[in-house]
Amino acid sequence: MALWVDRYRPRELAKLDYHKTQANQLINLCSQGDFPHLMFYGPSGAGKKTRIICLLRELYGPGVERLRNEVMHFTTPSNKKIEIMTVSSNYHIEVNPSDVGIYDRVVITDMIKQIAQTQQIDPTGQRDFKTIVLSEVDELTKDAQHALRRTMEKYVATCRLVLCVNSTSRIIPAVKSRCLGIRVSAPTEEEIIGIMNTICKKEGLHIPPELAQRIAKKSERNLRRAILSLEACKVQQYPFTANQDVPDMDWQVYLRETANMIVQEQTPQRMEVVRERLYELLSQGIPPDIIFKGLVKILVQNCDMSLKAQTLCYAGLYDHRMQRGSKHIFHLEAFVAQFMSLYKNF
Repeated sequence: MALWVDRYRPRELAKLDYHKTQANQLINLCSQGDFPHLMFYGPSGAGKKTRIICLLRELYGPGVERLRNEVMHFTTPSNKKIEIMTVSSNYHIEVNPSDVGIYDRVVITDMIKQIAQTQQIDPTGQRDFKTIVLSEVDELTKDAQHALRRTMEKYVATCRLVLCVNSTSRIIPAVKSRCLGIRVSAPTEEEIIGIMNTICKKEGLHIPPELAQRIAKKSERNLRRAILSLEACKVQQYPFTANQDVPDMDWQVYLRETANMIVQEQTPQRMEVVRERLYELLSQGIPPDIIFKGLVKILVQNCDMSLKAQTLCYAGLYDHRMQRGSKHIFHLEAFVAQFMSLYKNF
């Protein structure tokens, strides 16, 4: 049983629900002989991955959907063995190098070298290049990004890179200038409502316009979150009613409870409990910047005006440090300790 998010994901560029002009430009790009390195950027849940999948299908045909999961092994210069999960077909490989933390440079140089050195035997049948899809490139260390720049130039004859990025501000200019940037902006609430209505029609359900409006508003223009919320509402109660409540994501509830714990008590013992809860969120794959933003939002609601300014000031400082560093938990924890100290003194 696939989730609706996966089941109703468009497979072809021509069938995309929004940004149609952009889809046509991508179709034209595929039909031309020369194909550049691409960088898709935009907020979470805007549809970057969907567009990349459609683009690969447009380039190579339906064979690109026959996927297999593989584990690739690498050895670092200090002889440490690391392994990373990849998803690949005969024509492309998809990998998230930031999964291995500070060893991402090794993955980038070795993996691209391995793939780029294998030529297609029969270039008439397909494109004469393979495609490498790199996710969360903005999470890579600066070393890895410089390595990426060099490999981009060296192996341009046999492979093309498609980068998937949330924010271009953390990408070095040398990588940006070697890619054609494609901005995928978040869908509007009206577009999200339209897509939810289409899904309900295919599922044979009826959704009241008021409920659709509330789900779209609560999703904050994140299409993935909206479709997951819609399915959660269906599981919770059907037939839908106009005023039924839209359930929060589990991690949002957990984060809210964590923030309340910080406000209730400021002691070293409570700090340990909060640290464990933050670790739990990170281990479940919630991005650190989302945790940070959610935490700050809830804490600021619960405090006095003079504290708000100081809290936001420290939030900016620790968020900046978190982006520069590699261990996110340190900076999240430092911010919580700083807030506890401020709140207790107040």
